[in-house]
Amino acid sequence: MEEIFHYSFFQHAVWAVLLISLAGAVIGTYVVTRRLVFITGGITHASFGGLGLGFFFGVNPVVTALGFAVLSALGVEWMSRRSRVREDSAIAVFWTLGMAVGIIFIFLTPGYTPGLNEFLFGSILTVTTSDLWIYASYTALLYLFFLLFYRRIVYVAFDRDFAVTRHVAVRFFEYGMTLFIAVCVVLSIRLVGIMLLLSLLTMPQLIADLFCNRYHHILLFSAAVGVVAGLSGLFISYGLNVPAGACIVFVLVVFYVLARLAVGLKKAFAAPEEGQ
Repeated sequence: MEEIFHYSFFQHAVWAVLLISLAGAVIGTYVVTRRLVFITGGITHASFGGLGLGFFFGVNPVVTALGFAVLSALGVEWMSRRSRVREDSAIAVFWTLGMAVGIIFIFLTPGYTPGLNEFLFGSILTVTTSDLWIYASYTALLYLFFLLFYRRIVYVAFDRDFAVTRHVAVRFFEYGMTLFIAVCVVLSIRLVGIMLLLSLLTMPQLIADLFCNRYHHILLFSAAVGVVAGLSGLFISYGLNVPAGACIVFVLVVFYVLARLAVGLKKAFAAPEEGQ
């Protein structure tokens, strides 16, 4: 097993797991706390429209997907706040628009569209050094923003109305975190693909929520879960010669089931003691 670490592609994959797990801990904790899982799914699928445009016009699909995801995320926020449209309805509009645009332009793209499967199902072993620098820069910027405005972001995440009464610039932090969510979604697509991305940004937080009740504890616990699951998934995929993204998500699901069982057993054993 040790020889796999001598390969640069595996080293890149390990660093990608570490960086995206750290970024996903911040983004995922905010998403789960604010109950934005649906909007994250909408951004993920809307980015498919950018992929289709990128393949059709012969430009980097990541760039066009990022543009489409950011515009979709900001569009959902704008429609739900200004146009008196329910947030889930606004998400449905951009979700279906992105998927429709992506399908149309991929179909119109002449010949075979190489690399499409990487974005649909993930291909973490193709991550390059330049990708890692992008991941590192994004993660550093995210943590800088989060640490500078930690208390205000927590106010907005838990209780938007309370944040308004505390004179917090709620709109600024909502749009700012939405922008970070959109960028995280596009950067993470290379890891597990559009189909499984939502699990990567929510499962670690759901597991952490079973054992923690403070925001920063959930953040730290979910980061640890993400790293362990990511590395475990990489080794399993190497051993079985199957896609790494699917293995990472599978490990996360197993962790969640085991965590639920542990919590259930703890309650079951605690109940008789309380009765006595």
